[in-house]
Amino acid sequence: MRRSWLALLLIFLAVPVMAEEIGSVGYRFKWLGPNDKIVVQAFDDPEVPGVTCYMSHARTGGLKGAIGLAEDPGEASIACRQVGPIDVAMLDKLRSPHEVFSERASLIFKSTQVTRFWDAKRKALVYLVYTDRIIEGSPRNSISVVPVGAR
Repeated sequence: MRRSWLALLLIFLAVPVMAEEIGSVGYRFKWLGPNDKIVVQAFDDPEVPGVTCYMSHARTGGLKGAIGLAEDPGEASIACRQVGPIDVAMLDKLRSPHEVFSERASLIFKSTQVTRFWDAKRKALVYLVYTDRIIEGSPRNSISVVPVGAR
């Protein structure tokens, strides 16, 4: 009984990183439902205070998009920046690679993910955005590098 309560507590504490929508632009008109659009979102790295990532990706509109059944294209771009002080001492303790953000791109089978790598030799955080799918993923990806500290 005690283990089940602990597991339930851990599930509630493992809150995923939520992205804040900065804005969007329509790129394809749809007669019924919302237009297809490109969305720009921002999220802070949950384990590296001082780093914010900006991600753009397409969202499918139409009737399926309006009710959450559409599959979004597997393309995204990312730019991460240092926006505050970074505790350099804790960087060597980071898990690398480590997923720092995930958002579904279809009802069940597809998600857009951001994975962080720590390049200790070059003192740089590397962020990779890609879309995976249970059966067939996409090699389309984008990276952003945040140099840390002076050389």
